Amino acid sequence: MTTTSPAVPLGARELTRVPLPDDGVGQVDLSATPPPGRFAEVLTRWGPLRVHVRETPGPPGAPIAVLLHGLAGSSTNWTDLADVLRGHLRGVAVDLPGFGWSEPPDGFRFDRHEHAEVLIALLDRIGEPVHLAGNSYGGAVAAEVAARRPDLVAGLVLISPAVPDLRPSPSRISDRRLIAAALPVIGARARRRLAEVTARERAERLVRLVFAEPEVVPPHRLAEVVEELREREVLHWAGTALNRTTSELVRSWVQPPSLWRSLTRVPAPALVVWGSEDAVISARKAPRTARALPRGRLLVLPRTGHVAQLERPRMVARALLGLVRSGDSW
Repeated sequence: MTTTSPAVPLGARELTRVPLPDDGVGQVDLSATPPPGRFAEVLTRWGPLRVHVRETPGPPGAPIAVLLHGLAGSSTNWTDLADVLRGHLRGVAVDLPGFGWSEPPDGFRFDRHEHAEVLIALLDRIGEPVHLAGNSYGGAVAAEVAARRPDLVAGLVLISPAVPDLRPSPSRISDRRLIAAALPVIGARARRRLAEVTARERAERLVRLVFAEPEVVPPHRLAEVVEELREREVLHWAGTALNRTTSELVRSWVQPPSLWRSLTRVPAPALVVWGSEDAVISARKAPRTARALPRGRLLVLPRTGHVAQLERPRMVARALLGLVRSGDSW
């Protein structure tokens, strides 16, 4: 059975006509754990680079979905979505350089262009066009890849992508002391205080920021986030990578080349998914984002925040599968 997404008041109905097949999409198993990771070695201008990935198997010869996390995220953010799609797609969730277990090379600038360059090397190694999905910052990287190397991307899914959004609201960050930490003079004191925050406190603040309904997150899922944050504490590059990627992202919002321009150069069929309650990147950016894509469509999910693939994995999986099945009719 195929349905369409509810109409939202955006003007053109065709923009929100998103097929949502329900057949064959599995049920969410909240007891599922992230698949084991491995390192894929790719050749880059920095030399050989080991990129950490987590693979969810699918039927032999099935299309491949490559999945990119956002800031402060990792490949584990896609566990549930990849699991419910395993009957149709092979999932490859990636730790971008500086995140998860992927160590960045010396001289890495941590902007979307260099992250895209590494991902292109990985896709070249895969050797076939993939369906590329990215959340938040990962969406910005995915769009850049799809614009630069359309031969590598069969379809594009952007979940609350980090398009320029310069609202000066402290509520958009998990801990307001992060603002003070970036300032001269008082920054050192703020950074010392942030270093004293436990992994559990950081996890709880992060969940409150990105989930529209944080109270529905199962305790064992929160515990997984806490454990991952503790593991990252021993990775010497983790803090630098997060700070510099965040700074480069904000800089890219005010300096060319703009991500808006990259979106207009994506020839692949593209789906934009946004949570109506997104506190990080406003859902008001959703229509413009979908319209900027030559073959873009839009799905807005109610009662959903910044990480729809975590909050509504089955709905996002249905939309992604609809894009895969639509092909040239998208």
